[in-house]
Amino acid sequence: MPAPRTRQHNVTAAQWAANGALGAPVLSESIDYYGENVFSPAVQKKYLSPETYARLQKAVAHGEGLDLDLANEVAAAMKAWALEKGATHYTHWFQPLTGLTAEKHDSFFDPQPDGTALTEFKGKELIQGEPDASSFPTGGIRATFEARGYTAWDPTSPAFIMENPNGALLCIPTAFVSWTGEALDQKIPLIRSMDALSRVAVRACRLLGVEADHVFTTVGPEQEYFLVDEQYFFERPDLVNTGRTLFGAKPPKGHELDDHYFGSIPERILAFMMEAERELQRLGIPVKTRHNEVAPNQYEIAPIFETSNVASDHQQLTMQILQNTARKYGLVCLLHEKPFAGVNGSGKHNNWSMGTDTGVNLLDPGDTPHENIVFLFFCAAVIQAVNKHQALLRASVANAGQDHRLGANEAPPAIISIFLGAELTKAFEAIETGRTEGASVKETLELGTPLLPVLPKHGGDRNRTSPFAFTGNKFEFRALGSSMSLSLPNTVLNTIAAEAIDDLASKLQARLDGGASLNEAVLEVVKASYAANKQVCFDGDGYSEEWHEEAERRGLYNLPATPDALPWLTHEQTVRAFESYNVLSARELEARQEVLTEQYVVKINIEAETAASIARTQIIPAVVRHLTELKAAGNETLIGESEELLKELVFAVQKLEEVNAVHDDDTIEQEARYMLETVIPAMNAVREVADKLERIVADDLWPLPKYWEMLFIK
Repeated sequence: MPAPRTRQHNVTAAQWAANGALGAPVLSESIDYYGENVFSPAVQKKYLSPETYARLQKAVAHGEGLDLDLANEVAAAMKAWALEKGATHYTHWFQPLTGLTAEKHDSFFDPQPDGTALTEFKGKELIQGEPDASSFPTGGIRATFEARGYTAWDPTSPAFIMENPNGALLCIPTAFVSWTGEALDQKIPLIRSMDALSRVAVRACRLLGVEADHVFTTVGPEQEYFLVDEQYFFERPDLVNTGRTLFGAKPPKGHELDDHYFGSIPERILAFMMEAERELQRLGIPVKTRHNEVAPNQYEIAPIFETSNVASDHQQLTMQILQNTARKYGLVCLLHEKPFAGVNGSGKHNNWSMGTDTGVNLLDPGDTPHENIVFLFFCAAVIQAVNKHQALLRASVANAGQDHRLGANEAPPAIISIFLGAELTKAFEAIETGRTEGASVKETLELGTPLLPVLPKHGGDRNRTSPFAFTGNKFEFRALGSSMSLSLPNTVLNTIAAEAIDDLASKLQARLDGGASLNEAVLEVVKASYAANKQVCFDGDGYSEEWHEEAERRGLYNLPATPDALPWLTHEQTVRAFESYNVLSARELEARQEVLTEQYVVKINIEAETAASIARTQIIPAVVRHLTELKAAGNETLIGESEELLKELVFAVQKLEEVNAVHDDDTIEQEARYMLETVIPAMNAVREVADKLERIVADDLWPLPKYWEMLFIK
């Protein structure tokens, strides 16, 4: 009989210190290193002539292209800076439709006939690249043999250096297009949507008397993640292959005591966090907050707000740095939305707002929201946008991991609704009814002792069950999954907000042309819009059965699974909005729906094959060994229990293998539906029996690390 699996629980401080903790920053260290690996305006000013620097800043500020002369000068400066940083190669760093980042490295060194080498990096290499695009998902935009794709520099997102023990790499953030000009990436639609929103919002600002030449959207994402010891990770084929545990009985203790949330951060974890933060800060990523999250071994990191496209680039880097740094401490960072059943999943709260180039936050209500006509106008537009495109917003955050998370354990429900808070709700109701008495009363929190100050009660206090909540001077789209790129959800947010702002601005213009004063016109427009869209506003418990029933009566969509949601990417009203504002064409939207649907099918297929393999090659043999020992001991009661469950497990595994082997020539949408309705239930049936067996099989025979080990051993 093979030797039983042995577990090592003696993870010591010396082990992780040897793996990098000694290189972590200390609290007294200065912040001089912030942005040191970024080709920032400060660095550009040092390496460029004053004239060239001014031309570059003007081009970036106005969204203008770079002529070849300017590009050559910038490329020469960027190369000089990168070489000083130890870079030997450069790459056009882009974000294909995989949801990850991609890069092809090219050397700066150009061999010469005399056996020497020169460093070369010209303007044309800076502003455009041509990677082999044949193996990236395109959703049928072009055939595999049409491999050509182009990358184009995004000068609004600064180049940066990624370091390696053996050198460094210059990374140039770029867009990625097919040779026919269609977007094959996440960045192009996001930038297009930012431009669209800016155009219509500037128009609205001018009607409202707000000076603005540009309106930008900002994002501050809160990234949740789990950390597990790498020993346990590599002993779990399900974690390695799928990012989540396909088996695992609920441990005696989870997060019922609420003792992990905001608790003292364990020393090993804090050392990892401090090094990750330092690396992020060197890349100019403004990380601000860290803390324990609700679930054991779950944590969060959050930055300060940045413009949407830069925030999206930085979020991709944040995930990469978290995963790379964790390994130095003998840890693995899990970004799956639901790596462990029965405990909180991980999201990426997307704090979204709009601001002008003159410094006005258009979603700041001020002290008297019902009197702030600028805020009321833009807030009403957001309410209208979310109500009209609620299903599209749900589609923008759909993936296989999200289907395990949305609607449970502090994740928002799959029904998209808006939480406004008591103060804003009063303000909008007052406008709708025409009664403004008490509309802006500020409440306070009395703390019961003169020693402590009286605190103002925040009118936008959080509702943890709301997928789209107003939180002071921004909206928090809480339904994003932890593994996701920010790009698609924010592209959708920007586009639907642009459509709503444009509509309300036209109605405002008509009333002003009709002789109404500005205040009267705004209140009329806001009143009509809120009255038509208030059904999407809900401040109660989004988990309750009563809300599900109420949402259905209100006509809100409940799209619990990815195959339910993704068709809304190509719905008629989606195509009309995206084409009207030149964000994505119908063909580009179809491509994204096809890619995301195919990814769903492939991920479920991988999960099913992994579950069947683990059950056959690890769990069933362990149960057989357990039965052998029981029979040797002669315990008939325990033998009968184990034999019955073993029969159930074998039957369930055979059923899973049978249904997962069916691959008809269906459409990809039909395959996704089959995975949802047939394969996933078969997987769940295998897990249900296996988790029962985990509770009765001898611990030294059970082949997989258990939840209590992975979640509580730091």
